[in-house]
Amino acid sequence: MKKYRVTEKSKFNLNDFNPDETELWPDGKKNAKKEIKKLREELVDLQQTMYAENKNKLLIVLQAMDAGGKDGTIRSIFKGVNPQGVKVTGFKVPTEEELGHDYLWRIHKHTPKTGEIAIFNRSHYEDILVVRVHGLVPKERWEKRYSHIRNFEKMLVDEGTTILKFFLHISLDEQKERFLERIEIDEKKWKFNPGDLEERKRWGDYMDAFQQAITQTATTDAPWYIIPANRNWYRDYLVISIIVDTLKKLDMKYPNPVENISQYKPILMNE
Repeated sequence: MKKYRVTEKSKFNLNDFNPDETELWPDGKKNAKKEIKKLREELVDLQQTMYAENKNKLLIVLQAMDAGGKDGTIRSIFKGVNPQGVKVTGFKVPTEEELGHDYLWRIHKHTPKTGEIAIFNRSHYEDILVVRVHGLVPKERWEKRYSHIRNFEKMLVDEGTTILKFFLHISLDEQKERFLERIEIDEKKWKFNPGDLEERKRWGDYMDAFQQAITQTATTDAPWYIIPANRNWYRDYLVISIIVDTLKKLDMKYPNPVENISQYKPILMNE
């Protein structure tokens, strides 16, 4: 997965990543889905161990253009996990109260506690993406946010949080096909927002914003992964592989049972 990983030492150019690529899984969709199922079973066990051990915490950040597959990624990968140990937060347009505070105020309270996986569907990165593209605050203000975010994420890491950031990379043509599905397929019509077409016109501006945001905020401790996401199965395979590998490296274990636990069995059996 190193080819998709971006850190501060990486020479990163978004144009080098092909949204159609399936290089690491040449066996096709059918076999990939079997592998994803196996990895999901591993993830369920790892997440349960994390919850029981109550020592580690994982923050997963998902960013993408509209129709990039953030919702689908969450549904596919976290199917079957213990809901007590996983929290999903979707960050939409800030409320009036949120706008009255600094832009990280609404983010910090949703970061994971020990034993928990927190998933951000969009995130603090909206404040150097949307804000930049739409000119919502002056350039000299949003440019400072790169260092704010690096420092914020470093603080989380220093306090025991593992961070994985994923950019789900789709093409302009693929976005068009997904928007058409939202117009034509009954179960997807609720997702269509005419405002997304206006955002689509700013595709180039958003790609520039993502290029700089990733370059400025990718670090060894809080890396970005550029995920080719035109094919959902390949996207899911990459994301779940990275998450499972990361959790395995935490070397988690179930807590020790109470002393002489076997002595309690006869008590129950003789009730």
